[in-house]
Amino acid sequence: MKKYVTGAMIVACAFLLMGCNIKSETASVEDAVQIELSDAEITVNGEQVSERESDEVYIAKDIIYYPEGKDFTFGEGTEEDAHSAQEAAGHTVVHITEPGTYTVSGTLSAGQIAIDLGEDVENNPDAVVTLVLNDVDITCTVAPAVIFYHVYECGDDDVDAATKDVDTTAAGANVVIADGTENNVSGSYVARIYESYELNEEGTEVIDSKKLHKYDAAFYSCMSMNVSGGSEGTGVLNILAENEGLDSELHLTLNGGNINITSGNDGINTNEDEVSVTTVNDGTLNIQVTGETGEGDGIDSNGWLVINGGTVMAQACSFSMDAGIDSDMGIHINGGTVMATGNMLDHISESERNYVVFTFSDAQNGGSEYILKDESGKEVLTCTPANDFSIMILASDDLQEGIYTLWQGETQLAVSQGNMMGGGMPQNMERPEMPEGGEMPEGMKMPPDGEMPQLEEKERPKMPQHGDGGRGGFEGNQPSETTRNIQIVDGGNYFNVVNVDN
Repeated sequence: MKKYVTGAMIVACAFLLMGCNIKSETASVEDAVQIELSDAEITVNGEQVSERESDEVYIAKDIIYYPEGKDFTFGEGTEEDAHSAQEAAGHTVVHITEPGTYTVSGTLSAGQIAIDLGEDVENNPDAVVTLVLNDVDITCTVAPAVIFYHVYECGDDDVDAATKDVDTTAAGANVVIADGTENNVSGSYVARIYESYELNEEGTEVIDSKKLHKYDAAFYSCMSMNVSGGSEGTGVLNILAENEGLDSELHLTLNGGNINITSGNDGINTNEDEVSVTTVNDGTLNIQVTGETGEGDGIDSNGWLVINGGTVMAQACSFSMDAGIDSDMGIHINGGTVMATGNMLDHISESERNYVVFTFSDAQNGGSEYILKDESGKEVLTCTPANDFSIMILASDDLQEGIYTLWQGETQLAVSQGNMMGGGMPQNMERPEMPEGGEMPEGMKMPPDGEMPQLEEKERPKMPQHGDGGRGGFEGNQPSETTRNIQIVDGGNYFNVVNVDN
């Protein structure tokens, strides 16, 4: 039996003293084509679905998958990535071939929704499809359960012109989570298949290749994609992914709705190096990476990650060196509420939202409650991550400069010093030592009341940081085995880093 994990099961996180209106624009469904899924019969506007490829909606047994028994010249798949012809043949593909709005409901226990308007439509601004999820339950065990192949691409892959500020309003791939509905998408992936390849002189290894197919996620788009909620933002989309959860090859914008992702690898991934932008404008996003593939970030953007609003809860794999939020070109937290956990810290660029970073020398237990309190002892927020972690990032409009304490249940783990309005260290606290070379980390400000006394000498192992491949990291003081490190930040500038003995 399939088991879908709801947001409450993924992570319990209460952000106090703030509300979150989750509203977004939805497509008009007056003229929408109604697709009703069923294992027994699929209907389109009440009529049995066509099998003619010339119709706007038709079905076929032609799913793209990675077949078993292929050698290294076929693609990069392993035995674990391959599927039998019999398993693939058990899947029904519902093809959408014309622009428009399509409302999908019902259950398909072995199948796929595939949107493809033709290979020549990438530059046609009229090649737009809006897929309205209206209580749909679809499972695919050999490939993505929902995939956009060819629609209008509103962006481009020009690295020189790339920026974190993108507008995907005109994107050809659009998904709307209908109000009051719960939608379940369970999918697999397709490992890289070669269109052409070049071998080494010995003929034993592929040294160059051109991609024919590669689709990593349960819910996948080859073009920029928007995901939105209805006018009330009450719809739910649960994604259960064998590999990655929700992917776009260029840009991905989340505008509303409630999205819960449980994935074996990255929860969200946007793929174009130094170009892709993952943008969160509104809604609620819950991600838990199970690590069944051995790794996985919560959100992984090969370009930028920009959070402007909504609520984001992203948990990386509990045992790998991955981050709750990861971006090659920069993370910008401009609004909304964020809780991200993992074992890597990616550099957070200049941002408009206050945030706090905790780094722990020992893994912290998933399932435990963590409470952030202000100077008066008032709870600012509480979180109960499901995964173990060594790094936690929290952002909220309730975080102001000041003194905060972090608690695990009834145990105080750390205390932070922000702008104390008059100076003076809390009792039994020390200021941190300067990094080697005497220079402050980029963006860090000196404390307001003078020089920083040296801490006593002790061994300070560094927490792991993202390394090659464009993954940045914050290089600063790291906690010893007996300390906890908390960083209070405003607009991307570190005020203080304070280490406190347990």
